[in-house]
Amino acid sequence: MKLIILDRDGVINQDSPDYIKHPDEWLPIEGSLAAIAKLHQAGWKVVVASNQSGLARGFFDAATLHAMHQKCLQLLAPMGGTIDAFFVCPHGPDDNCHCRKPATGLFEDISKRFDSSLANVPAVGDSLRDLQAASSMGCQPWLVLTGNGVKTESNPDLPAGTRVAQDLAQVVEQLLAQTEGA
Repeated sequence: MKLIILDRDGVINQDSPDYIKHPDEWLPIEGSLAAIAKLHQAGWKVVVASNQSGLARGFFDAATLHAMHQKCLQLLAPMGGTIDAFFVCPHGPDDNCHCRKPATGLFEDISKRFDSSLANVPAVGDSLRDLQAASSMGCQPWLVLTGNGVKTESNPDLPAGTRVAQDLAQVVEQLLAQTEGA
């Protein structure tokens, strides 16, 4: 099974320091949805692992989060794409949960759900915590320079072996080229 794990805000859709609180604010990054559709059409399982502390902070509720994800799926459908599952941490940074990245709980849940080791599974993020969680689970971390990625790129704590791409479209282009050549 070909599996990829994506962060949401800053990777698939535009991020905001004020949080994405409503489906109207959920705006895809150029090329991200087409990239997801290409992966799906090439037989990949596409999974999102996302910290959503806006839930704990009361900025939006679970129904609104679901509506944002439905918007994403509705935009993907005409392109021939989908996201196979959304894994979300609803906790705040001080909740000491096991699912909030850089903790590995979301990744462990993905491994269980898909009955698969995550060794070398590409995991794409724009923040250090995304890459740390991925690396801790043996995934291949990919940093995109969208969202917080430019700032993150200069962090000396990037996990060893982190690959860097301009955006999700470039990650997908490289992954598909690798798998076609394999």
